[in-house]
Amino acid sequence: MNYIYGINSVAEALKARGRAFAWVGVAKERHDLRLQRVVDECRRQGVAVRFVGRAELDRMAGNNAHQGVVAVTSAKQYNNLDDVIAAKRGQYSLVVVLDGVEDPHNLGAILRTADAAGANGVVIPERRAVGITAIVTKASAGASEHLPVAKVTNIARTLEELKEKNLWTVGLDERGTQRYDSLDYNMDCAIVLGAEGKGLHDLVARKCDFLVSIPMLGKVPSLNVSVAAGVVLYEVVRQRGKQAR
Repeated sequence: MNYIYGINSVAEALKARGRAFAWVGVAKERHDLRLQRVVDECRRQGVAVRFVGRAELDRMAGNNAHQGVVAVTSAKQYNNLDDVIAAKRGQYSLVVVLDGVEDPHNLGAILRTADAAGANGVVIPERRAVGITAIVTKASAGASEHLPVAKVTNIARTLEELKEKNLWTVGLDERGTQRYDSLDYNMDCAIVLGAEGKGLHDLVARKCDFLVSIPMLGKVPSLNVSVAAGVVLYEVVRQRGKQAR
């Protein structure tokens, strides 16, 4: 069985209708409007609701951060790379490629930002990286349920495939000599981000058409990967919005 928890996570999963729901557990001690909306949506969709104690919800979620709701569901269905490329949401494609992000909170935050920035979807590797877990779904505030996510066997090879589909590949790396905001993002492109503490693998960096960096004016050499993703993705949004006006 798979579990997702948190009001936004469960509400967005119900809205997206991408998972099969066995049942939803709701804290019998809680009585508030946000939780009632989840219960009402379950009833609209014919999903069973069980009112249980908080101890039971803690056990199901594996923690006490569930906000009084835990759903028993099927696993997240991953997409293939073509699905992500086809899911263009504006004039230009914007694909986010993650080269081995391991922290579920970072992945969740990146998914949330990618969805907000209008990205087609996110690409993650099958191995040595976190997948869409309950923690990721919670950290993404349910964005993981709407955004196409593709799992691939080899990130370097995937960059070649993206280039064959006429997407430019932009790697974010502290070794990049070009500032991230000096590039014109009014093009179909993929933003490539590396793992925590490691950055991009050398082969992946070499496969990128552009290698850009964020200037660091303090003592630490780099930003958290999810923060860096937000900086670059919203530079893309800013530039494309300016052109649209």
